[in-house]
Amino acid sequence: MFYMETIKPTWLVKPAKGRLWEIDFLRGIAVVMMIVFHFLYDLNYFAGHSLALWTGFWWIFARATATIFVFLVGISLHLSYSRAKVKLSESGLTRKYVKRGFRVFGWGLLITGLTWLLLGGVGTIWFGVLHLIGISIILARPLLKYRMLNLILGLVFVVVGLNLATMVFGFPWLLPLGLMPASFYTLDYTPILPWFGIVLLGLFTGKVIYPVGRLKTRKKPRPAAPRTARPVCFIGMHSLLIYLLHQPVLIGLIHLIQLIQLIQLIQLIQLI
Repeated sequence: MFYMETIKPTWLVKPAKGRLWEIDFLRGIAVVMMIVFHFLYDLNYFAGHSLALWTGFWWIFARATATIFVFLVGISLHLSYSRAKVKLSESGLTRKYVKRGFRVFGWGLLITGLTWLLLGGVGTIWFGVLHLIGISIILARPLLKYRMLNLILGLVFVVVGLNLATMVFGFPWLLPLGLMPASFYTLDYTPILPWFGIVLLGLFTGKVIYPVGRLKTRKKPRPAAPRTARPVCFIGMHSLLIYLLHQPVLIGLIHLIQLIQLIQLIQLIQLI
């Protein structure tokens, strides 16, 4: 009799050792929220629907999604720093975060190039969430060892950024900072002000909740992620890949549905 080993699906496997499953879970929720909102946006843009996405519930939904993402960047930076500082020198830490920041920013530049080519400059993502995360990783490097300073700076940056969002400027050169020119339109705009402030608030929160890279009150080994949470954790663990691929998949799905509807319409006409 042949013996076949039972292989568990990847999304049911426990998260890698050292990862905090609740962070992956929250990030996974944010990814799902992002996909939902972008699907609705694509229905407006590519399928001619008129969903009210920029007011009311869906506007709040989109802002909440971005806030969760960016806030978790700060927490993850603290967790990474709390583990790396025992292995690397100060210069080694700087190289680590500069390289990581430029790598993520590079993905943002790729998104800029693709949206410029595909959309003809209308709606191009000049400074979106990947640009912000890349720059934030680099800017946060000198602040990783502080706690209260991150809280103070984070609140200041958020307040200044929210005020800047109500103003219009006559030049585009400081767009990454949050100085938005008139008639500016983009599919994703996540400027340093106020969003780097959210990163710093996440960094502060990480230091409070996970002072040494784990829960402050937990001394026993961490329990594994609940089985029901593991699919969402899996999504959170692969958020960058999903971010890069989800829009082509969604747009392709919408075009496929439109093609099927067109074929059905043609068949119906032929029967008449």
